[in-house]
Amino acid sequence: MKTFKNIYLLLIAVILSAPAYAQSPKPRVSPAESVTGKIGDATITIHYSSPSVKGRKIWGGLVPYDTVWRAGANEATTFETDKNIKIAHQQLPAGKYGFFLVPKEKGKWIAVFNKVPNQWGAFKYDKSKDQLRVDVKTSSTSSLPDDQEMLIYRITPKGVLLNWEKRSVFIPIR
Repeated sequence: MKTFKNIYLLLIAVILSAPAYAQSPKPRVSPAESVTGKIGDATITIHYSSPSVKGRKIWGGLVPYDTVWRAGANEATTFETDKNIKIAHQQLPAGKYGFFLVPKEKGKWIAVFNKVPNQWGAFKYDKSKDQLRVDVKTSSTSSLPDDQEMLIYRITPKGVLLNWEKRSVFIPIR
């Protein structure tokens, strides 16, 4: 009788826990990441999702040239500063912004700071809500030790770096 009771209780526990297990969130393929650092007196925070290369052609492939890109995966990347800063000699007021890039096959790319920080990807991106657009330099792998499998952001004393695949993008900040 005791064995039957134990089996019965175990069966009830399994049945009751199944819905909770089924509803547990699955890990994202492109995990959420954030980086915070100081540039001068300003604290900069970037929230992004970090996709992997996975053998794909990134620039001009997965991420097309001449098109606004969310600068990460999933939700649009956000860029937040607690102080007014200058990006490429242009003023960006303190606040939180949607951060986008417009990759170019040749020449400088465009960094976009949009007044709408919380949006899914770039699907509803509206250029009329841009706070600031600046040209930024990029370089190929010669500046990276290896191909960068996962997209990462780094905050340096002179600006922000995005490194991914065979490309490094630098956004100068002071």
